[in-house]
Amino acid sequence: MRFMVIVKASKASEAGEMPSEEMLAAMGSFNEELVKAGMMVDGAGLQSSAKGARIHFSGNKERTVTRGPFPETSQLVAGYWIINAPSLDAVIEVMKRVPNPHDEAGHIEIRQFFEMEDFGESPAVDQHKKVGEELAKQRK
Repeated sequence: MRFMVIVKASKASEAGEMPSEEMLAAMGSFNEELVKAGMMVDGAGLQSSAKGARIHFSGNKERTVTRGPFPETSQLVAGYWIINAPSLDAVIEVMKRVPNPHDEAGHIEIRQFFEMEDFGESPAVDQHKKVGEELAKQRK
């Protein structure tokens, strides 16, 4: 099963403050542990929302673009991991050891991905499977 672990933003991350050398080293060690365990698929920190945008949908045609920064810091994402694990409990146990990414109280969120096997057979599902196969070829 694949899971996304979402690191919520903080005032510091939204201000564009870079992590300390100690934090980078601690995260590097933690990530190395995940890679050696065969769990880590991907992970990265994200630039502040000031360098981002949102596209709002209204019906099938209307699109409105809002450029950051966005005010609700606690709802923004500062980084992520994509983890392979046999269960949510396994991810929880590993992520309880993650270094606190901020110098303040905060939290991370763990969400399971949908896999193609979660859907029934259909032409739309077949189309998504073909796209997945193309992506896999491009990654090689």
